Amino acid sequence: MAKGKALHSFQKAFSYLFLSALGICFAIPFIWMISSSLKQSTEIFVLPPKWIPNPPVWENYVELFRVIPFLRFFWNSTYVTILATAGQVMSCALAAYALSRRKFFGRDVIFYTLLATMMVPGQVTIIPRFLIMRALGWLNTHLPLYVPFFFGGPFGTFMLRQFFFSIPRELDDAALIDGCSQFRAFWSIYVPLSKAALTTLSLFIFMDVWNDLLSPIIYLSSPDKMTLTVGLTYFKGQYSTDWHLLMAGAVVSIVPTILVYLFAQKHFVQGIMVGSVKG
Repeated sequence: MAKGKALHSFQKAFSYLFLSALGICFAIPFIWMISSSLKQSTEIFVLPPKWIPNPPVWENYVELFRVIPFLRFFWNSTYVTILATAGQVMSCALAAYALSRRKFFGRDVIFYTLLATMMVPGQVTIIPRFLIMRALGWLNTHLPLYVPFFFGGPFGTFMLRQFFFSIPRELDDAALIDGCSQFRAFWSIYVPLSKAALTTLSLFIFMDVWNDLLSPIIYLSSPDKMTLTVGLTYFKGQYSTDWHLLMAGAVVSIVPTILVYLFAQKHFVQGIMVGSVKG
């Protein structure tokens, strides 16, 4: 018995040590980025590396806003990301409710067809999507960056559908007997009970849209319409790169993602396993 407890304690201690070492490895690039944002450009690639700037150059963050229209880029990314996240969460939730709780002809065919689209690489659809946006007259506007998200997505629909299957059907039946419409039952029962799943999906979409570099490059041409990811590339020239400003911009750009995660951490941890719920 004592031998088993000792073995269990050793395994637990080893797990903590291994995870701590792994966490440090993942944190090193992040620490180097913050450190480099407070250095002179000539100090970044000095060997051996200086992890603690002495003295820290806080003027890099001031210069960041002076060299490029950083606030404009930041605002463009913010409102595009918010609209895209809200649109896809709403549309995926409605589609998942229909595919999990309503019975209609061809429901399973629609669902499996939707899943099949997940196997199509996004690069394959770049040209068709560009042609569609050009035909609509949406080039050099923000519409292509968030309007398509209002038509749902296969991953979000699948994840929410699996979660809706875990909600007792008796709640749905009781609401309909009491006179609730289909949408009222969805809004008053399924949405409140799915906060964890909806928050998890929102985080995934938020990070995906916020960090997207390819779509703004394809659809936008005016500098004042560019998002933050494209704006940071302005520090990379043909012959030189302002690494200290690029690192400062990268630090500022990850702040919204960190804040969103901290506010939604509780629901995110609860909903991280929703995809494993068996339908």
